[in-house]
Amino acid sequence: MFTVLMSLEILICILLIIVILMQSSKGGGLAGTFGGGNVGMVFGVRRTADFLIRATQVLAASFIVLALVINVFFLPTRTSANVESVLSKGGGKSAVTPQLPPTEVPGTEPAPSGAPSTPAPAPSTPAK
Repeated sequence: MFTVLMSLEILICILLIIVILMQSSKGGGLAGTFGGGNVGMVFGVRRTADFLIRATQVLAASFIVLALVINVFFLPTRTSANVESVLSKGGGKSAVTPQLPPTEVPGTEPAPSGAPSTPAPAPSTPAK
């Protein structure tokens, strides 16, 4: 039952998008792209506009009602006994700060594998 309602909700959503895009706006909209100009020829301009407005209203109302029905009847409910905050789930553990990797000292190069590691000599500073 839940999957049928979800499928119906998706279908209504797609139809609602199509009907809204087919409505002509002041600038012409996308009605011509999706064949909205041809629909006006069949029904007449005024009847087409009335049909698209009414279809938008019906689809929007059914979308909202179906969303509320799914939310009320099919989604799990939270009772006050089952509510547990994220902080209480931690069990009082202290936050662990991330450790940064050790930085390399300038002038030292990592030793190739298999070779003994000897530090490179520090550069000498000229005497003044």
